[in-house]
Amino acid sequence: MAGGARRGERLAEPAIIENTAVTIVDDKILEVGNSDELLSRFPLAERIDAGGMAVVPGFVDPHTHLIWAGDRANEFEMRLQGKTYMEIMAAGGGILATLTATRKASLEELVAQSLERALRAFSYGTTTMEAKTGYGLNLETEFKQLEAILLLNHIGPLELVPTYMGAHAIPQEYEGDSARYTDWLCETALPETKKWWLQYAEGQPLPFVDVFCEKGVFELEETRQILTVAANLGFPLKLHADEFENLGSASLAAEMGAVSADHLVKTSPEDIQNLAQTETVAVSLPGTPFGLAQSEYTPARAIIDANGYLALATDLNPGTTWNESMQFIQALSCRYLKLTPAEALAASTINSAKAVSRDHLVGSIEPGKQADLLILAVDDYRKLSYRYGTNLVSTVVKKGELYRNNSL
Repeated sequence: MAGGARRGERLAEPAIIENTAVTIVDDKILEVGNSDELLSRFPLAERIDAGGMAVVPGFVDPHTHLIWAGDRANEFEMRLQGKTYMEIMAAGGGILATLTATRKASLEELVAQSLERALRAFSYGTTTMEAKTGYGLNLETEFKQLEAILLLNHIGPLELVPTYMGAHAIPQEYEGDSARYTDWLCETALPETKKWWLQYAEGQPLPFVDVFCEKGVFELEETRQILTVAANLGFPLKLHADEFENLGSASLAAEMGAVSADHLVKTSPEDIQNLAQTETVAVSLPGTPFGLAQSEYTPARAIIDANGYLALATDLNPGTTWNESMQFIQALSCRYLKLTPAEALAASTINSAKAVSRDHLVGSIEPGKQADLLILAVDDYRKLSYRYGTNLVSTVVKKGELYRNNSL
């Protein structure tokens, strides 16, 4: 699979090449071409025989809440008894329950618990993953989460793309006063986060800033206020949009040049058209409605028909969808979003790379890009969506290094 991110009908192009070899030097792809020709030109090179196996780009997961402590298994049982997500949140569960556990956890505990999830995702083929904060909602714990992301990125092998999400919920200290918390985020948290990052992140680009735009959390104008301040400080933008209600947040994401608008379950036809006229990527998280046992999913075919960019992500989190497998997300997307296997694969690689502004580095197999590849245990990429509940990745290649699944 080669070429840039695909919008609209181009998402369905499988871009399959038969009898192909990939030449890797250090951490980059040098050439992609005919197997016989490349083997004859590099007779002494170390070889990996993937005969009879499909080779695809490493998956890019552009929306996760990787960094947290504890679990919320009790809430799963509450949902089975008929409680809604917003009812559980109003009763002190949801994000606020994880906030309490994450605030109490030491940095070492946070890294250890998150590393386990990161390695599991890697074994299932995710080679690049976006990771959000948002389970602290105060300076100390949000910085602890950012530090955990930096440490995990250093540990590897999974490569993390950081997002600051102080606007994930209204903390108990500001209960009933979202306007005051919004002002604190804009006047204190965002400027202090930039200062912290410039000091501790060793010249790395600023993280994304994301906001949970939803009724009862951050309304549309509060979201605009936060994103405007973030953009003026130089942060790139993302947005949780239209998960439970259509507030017009997808159009706001498009208007403000956000890299992505994510969830998009309740997005209107007008908002889809607005989104499709921009470079903002529509990121669907089918694991979330599946985890909540809901019947409504992202209107993916409408986004494709409008010529928009569509990507897929796990939304890995402790409350609604604890799932590290992008393979399972592809299987869900074919059944509930009505994608083809080719569309699901492109939405999990080159398009999801665009959703984290990494499509120039990863997401496709072509010269000059990072050598992030997957050797499957099967001969056909379509089996990634056809089969589910198992791991079809035999070997992960990350920056040219081999990680065989029996040793992960």
